[in-house]
Amino acid sequence: MNTRLRVALLATTTLCAAVLSAHAYAQEGEAATVEEITVVGSQIKGAKVTAALPVTVVGEDQIQATGAVSGDDLFRAIPQMGDVNFNSQYLPGTSNSARGDVGSVNLRNLGIGNTLVLLNGRRVVTHPTSQANDNLVPVLTYNSNAIPVTGLRRLEVLRDGAAAIYGADAVAGVVNTVLRDDLEGLDVSAQYGFAEGTNLKEYNFNAYGGHNFAGGRGNVSAFFSYDERSHLRSYEQAYTASADRRALFADTRFAGATSLYGRSTTTPWAYLQTPQSFGTVRQGTTALTSSAGYFHIQPTTFSGCQLNIGNGLCIDDGALATSGVDRDLRFDAASLGTTVIPSVKRANLFATGKYEINDSVTAFGELGIYQAKTNAGQAPIQTLSSGVITIPASNYWNPFGPTVFANGSVNPNRLPNLNVPASGLAVTLRGYTFADLGLTEVDVTNKQYRVLGGLRGEKFGFDWESAFVYSEATAEDVADNISTTKLYAQLALSTPDAYNVFNGSDLTYTSGPDSTRNSQAAIDAIRVKTIRRTKSTLALWDFKVSRPDLLTLPGGDLGIASGVEFRRETQLDDRDGRIDGTTTFTDPTSGAVLSDLINSSINPDTKGHRTVGSAYLELAVPLVSPEMSIPLVHRLEGQLAGRYERYSDFGDTAKPKVALAWDVIDGVRFRGSWAQGFRAPNLEQINASVISRSNTRTDYAFCEADLRSGRIGAFSSCSRSQLTTARRAGNPDLEPEESETLSYGVVFEPKFVPEAFGRLTFTADYWKVKQTGLIGVFGEGNALILDYLLRQQGSSNPNVVRAAATADDIAAFAGTGLSAAGQVLYVNDKYTNLQPQVVEGLDFGFLWKLGTDRFGDFDLNVNVAHLLKYYQSPSPGIAELLKARSDGTINAGTTITGGGDLLRQNGKPEWKWSAALTWRYDRFTVGGFTQYIGDYDDTALIDSSGQSWVVDSTLTGNLYGEVDVAEFQTRVRIGVRNVTDEQPPLSAAGYDGTIYTPYGRYWYFNVKKRF
Repeated sequence: MNTRLRVALLATTTLCAAVLSAHAYAQEGEAATVEEITVVGSQIKGAKVTAALPVTVVGEDQIQATGAVSGDDLFRAIPQMGDVNFNSQYLPGTSNSARGDVGSVNLRNLGIGNTLVLLNGRRVVTHPTSQANDNLVPVLTYNSNAIPVTGLRRLEVLRDGAAAIYGADAVAGVVNTVLRDDLEGLDVSAQYGFAEGTNLKEYNFNAYGGHNFAGGRGNVSAFFSYDERSHLRSYEQAYTASADRRALFADTRFAGATSLYGRSTTTPWAYLQTPQSFGTVRQGTTALTSSAGYFHIQPTTFSGCQLNIGNGLCIDDGALATSGVDRDLRFDAASLGTTVIPSVKRANLFATGKYEINDSVTAFGELGIYQAKTNAGQAPIQTLSSGVITIPASNYWNPFGPTVFANGSVNPNRLPNLNVPASGLAVTLRGYTFADLGLTEVDVTNKQYRVLGGLRGEKFGFDWESAFVYSEATAEDVADNISTTKLYAQLALSTPDAYNVFNGSDLTYTSGPDSTRNSQAAIDAIRVKTIRRTKSTLALWDFKVSRPDLLTLPGGDLGIASGVEFRRETQLDDRDGRIDGTTTFTDPTSGAVLSDLINSSINPDTKGHRTVGSAYLELAVPLVSPEMSIPLVHRLEGQLAGRYERYSDFGDTAKPKVALAWDVIDGVRFRGSWAQGFRAPNLEQINASVISRSNTRTDYAFCEADLRSGRIGAFSSCSRSQLTTARRAGNPDLEPEESETLSYGVVFEPKFVPEAFGRLTFTADYWKVKQTGLIGVFGEGNALILDYLLRQQGSSNPNVVRAAATADDIAAFAGTGLSAAGQVLYVNDKYTNLQPQVVEGLDFGFLWKLGTDRFGDFDLNVNVAHLLKYYQSPSPGIAELLKARSDGTINAGTTITGGGDLLRQNGKPEWKWSAALTWRYDRFTVGGFTQYIGDYDDTALIDSSGQSWVVDSTLTGNLYGEVDVAEFQTRVRIGVRNVTDEQPPLSAAGYDGTIYTPYGRYWYFNVKKRF
């Protein structure tokens, strides 16, 4: 699209956009005209101490204006929210991560688990399935998609540390979701939407209503929402259609970079090894394997063929090369049409009730139920380098099998004239993708429910409230897999039904689907369904009292809140018996004990529980009132708070908070706060025994050998990446992560502006969070770099466990001056408390509201988040690596994670903002939303000088129009998200799913009817 036209359209969007958020200073006055409410940041009902705190409030109209269908959509629209690492677009090939209908909450980009989420002012249960964070430790989040967007009354975001008031996890702040209640009547709406140029379609149905009874003393309200979305497949977008992304970067300095050739080195072209002790397998004088026994299958059209074996296939001696012409043998799962966004069917039901028992006591309750089912097609199953399996000599298709099978039949597939014994040789399957099984079907069911019952009332001038909450979340992940035991049995057959790994793949598209499928009987014999079940629970009881006018001081009324809370949390990760060690496989040849899933290491179940008791005290202290007529001090108010918590599994902690609001004159306010906080280690971080995770990592020791030998010209051309297994362990001695938060700012509401020009509010806030004792691991990628460094010094990293160097490995290191290294089997790691982290930023806000009789009503909001600093002090080990890279001891092309300046890296842009305005006139409403995300560095793509690829900034906008057909009590809305059809900016992965959605313009049509 023409750049000038795009800017014009986005400018128009900015002038027709809905209010996304309002700061507490503006919200405070509005709320007071409706009812006394407890706004997040204080437990004192009706108090105004939140004037000292930066709070963003998103109301019903504003939520609707974003066009959000899910909680994930809504949270992504708030500039202060960071990247979304738990999301339905992140679908790994195994169940080691949270899959399905999930979204995470990451305020300030401080990391998952540092934001406390409340529902109607009380804690919610976390999603039960963990996922590794940037520090490679398992973290838990509240599932933002379990938020019933249609049922939200308002969303409150406290952008300030609040552990002293709410307890653990409120390091970055608090998100409070307040649901509708006290409804009368019934509203029903339906919506249809689709992403332009794709097959993605969404259907939504919503109903909410309520009824008063007992003469108005009681009310029952409920709402129901149902969402259904179709799949988005990889072939529907150019940036997801292939793992080979070189063409996307053709006109950049990274053109032709080897690291962009992301096709898997584990392919349907089998990579195999005969017993190393046997030496080279030959046919006559022709070597069919290397001296270490390595060989692979490839088309006869590729160079290096040692022997044609028919059907256009040949044997090439040596390992399957990852560079040169063999690069075209790499497997591109995206070409099969893998799922980028899964289909989903999501239902939310929530009911509230209350009954005034007498004039001073009210009973209240909540019931919430959420369920979502997703379906996805993932990449086919692959073997692990740490879990190889032996193909018996008896395999019917083994070219080095016996001359005569045990049943007396002649082996038709043994190659003639071999130097192999008549009994044949077993062959180890070093690397293989079972592409003939097709896509891996993954079905995930997430469920969550919440039951609350309580009493509230007034006594002696105090508001009191007590409630019991029980909430439970479960996830069931069911996926296709391959039983190692069944596979071995099928490989041992001496009949044509034996599974055949020697049949190659497609001769025409060598990186694509396998056209040489095994028999259906062979496939069905090895395929199994695996089930991972996770569960988390939260049981909570609290009692709290508050009074906004405990004492009358010269500056006004002293407010107080106090309470106690007891809660019990549990988590269970129940792995399939084939992976948790219940059912294992022992390789008859090597004696290795493996899991009974071909693509997984043994992962024991994890479970844990803790109880927490806490007490808090909060004071709202009026220091100066307008009536005191003190120059330059129109009003001065303070907040003092403290909380004590005792954990059953690691001890106790106490945290304070101080906040101050100073009105210099009416309309000019300075505010600030200081607080301490903490984040307790989650149950998995403490209780996990061994967690195996496999990630693609580069073996830099081999890269250095390739560079010294001249096989590559730069590290950016190194293709020694492979799936590397990390064995991580929990640590019962972990300490909580401690934090200190400082914020101060100004709120300016110019009273001199005539009312005819509307109400204006400007806000600016500086914030700083310092965290210590961050929980993390050294990381298998860093461990391989340390191994690379130590090997140049004549030693090695003992945590990198390698196989003995083969003859081929020795040859790869010959003449380089480096000792030969074997292939990586796995890397040992352990959760530990790491070094400090400091994050700083600025928030700016502008709010304008204008109501006119002639031209209608206008609401304008601009919300800006500017990240100033994001620095993580490197641990001693990381510091050693950074120094070695700076000194030139190790190559600048290495990717070191876990320390240093992280600003502008991987989803941490310096600038994010949103601008919004709504115009309402008579029965018509026009609005929209505009969002800017700044550029940032993608450290997954680094050139030889150590410079990263820059993910471009984006500016997008939404528009909608609505008409109210009053005579039919019906509203009709037509809207479009991403009006200029901006595609997500290019990244090393094609696009960054933690920040962007993988489609452009999205249209929707909504009809709402009131009964």
